[in-house]
Amino acid sequence: MYKQDMLPATVQVPAGHKVAMETVGVGEITYECRAKAHAMGEHEWVFVGPKAALNDRNGKTVGSYLGPPATWASMDGSKLTGTQVAVAPAGMGNIPLQLVKANPAMGQGAMTGVSYIQRVATQGGVAPAMPCNAAAVGQQQIVTYQADYIFYKAG
Repeated sequence: MYKQDMLPATVQVPAGHKVAMETVGVGEITYECRAKAHAMGEHEWVFVGPKAALNDRNGKTVGSYLGPPATWASMDGSKLTGTQVAVAPAGMGNIPLQLVKANPAMGQGAMTGVSYIQRVATQGGVAPAMPCNAAAVGQQQIVTYQADYIFYKAG
C-alpha cells in the first residue's frame, strides 16, 4: 500500500479518503504523429488513448482501463470516468504519476462510491522516440506501460 507522504504533494489524495481497491494496469498507449497546433511545419506524437487490463495484486484480471474518455471498468459491470486533478514526474521514460477525481459510477459494484483514483508506480508509456515528421503524419505507434491504479472512497 502506498503511503501518501511518500508521493509528491500534488498527487496525494485529500484527507478523509481510504484505499478501497488496488490494481495493476498492464497494457498499451497509442500515440499518433500529427502536425503541431500553432507551429507551422512542426510535428509531434499526440496521445490517442490507453487500453489496459486491471489486475489485482495476485495477477487476476478484475477490470479494464480504456479511453478516451479515461474509463475504469470493473468486471462486475460498474464503471466510472474522472477528471485529472494533478500530475507529477515519475522518472525518465515513464508516464507521470496522476491524481484523478472520480465522477459518480455507472452501475453498482466495485466502482460505486470511488472518489479518487491515483496512478503510481508507472513504468513506460511515454511517446515514441522515433521521428514524427511530415512523412509520418497519421502513423500510430503503440507503446507498452504498467501502472498501479489505487481507488479511494470517502471514509
